[in-house]
Amino acid sequence: MFSYLFHVALYQPLFNIFVGLYNIIPGHDVGVVIIIVTILLRIVVYPLTASSIKAQRSMQELQPKLEAIKKQYKDDQQKLAQATMELYKDHKVNPFTSCLPLLIQLPILIALYWVMRDGLASTNLSAQLYSFVSNPGTINPISFGFFNLSHPNVILALLAGGAQFLQAKTMAQKMPPKDAGEGSKDESMAVMMNKQMLYMMPVMTALIGLRLPAGLTLYWFWSTILMALQQMYISGKSKILHPDKAVEKVIEGEIVK
Repeated sequence: MFSYLFHVALYQPLFNIFVGLYNIIPGHDVGVVIIIVTILLRIVVYPLTASSIKAQRSMQELQPKLEAIKKQYKDDQQKLAQATMELYKDHKVNPFTSCLPLLIQLPILIALYWVMRDGLASTNLSAQLYSFVSNPGTINPISFGFFNLSHPNVILALLAGGAQFLQAKTMAQKMPPKDAGEGSKDESMAVMMNKQMLYMMPVMTALIGLRLPAGLTLYWFWSTILMALQQMYISGKSKILHPDKAVEKVIEGEIVK
């Protein structure tokens, strides 16, 4: 049942959009098709990713209060959980919202992998096409004159890793100040883990990209770039809407007013 729904609701519509755009794009450049598909998908999931980004920012701002609660109720897990939930409720923060982009992107990524596997190989096109989408016969996997998007590509894999670093950097936390007290130790540990992920995720993205069709890596690159731009836009918009919000900037152990 799930497989059927996945095929009808996600794979087949994406496949037909992919082929339909290929039919109408001048020059039939499949790379341009992937970029357009990436932009369309980003527009569709924008409300959810915007909510997720805001939730991540709110979680970062609440981190000092969360650490204070942990310290206050370190010997009472029940009161700790209750106080934490009340803090989330008072600030209207849903910690699970930050997981939405990953939950959304995973099935889309799987569907796109199948679309590009079948589309770039030009196999079984007619069986998947709607009646109003014409069959091009074959899809040329060469994009921009030299990228073969049906095979892994080192350049695109490295670009995807770089984009992942940029996107993670826009959400990175700073080290707490040296005079923040004992309560900052756990936060420092969390920041150190975030920094490790800042460098690990781009490396993992590049390594995975070396094994995937370059078409999928191209999608991941553009999708990540658009996500980073969206994060910067929302952060900038938040500063404009709340210019008097007291937010202390932290730069490697010093509080900057």
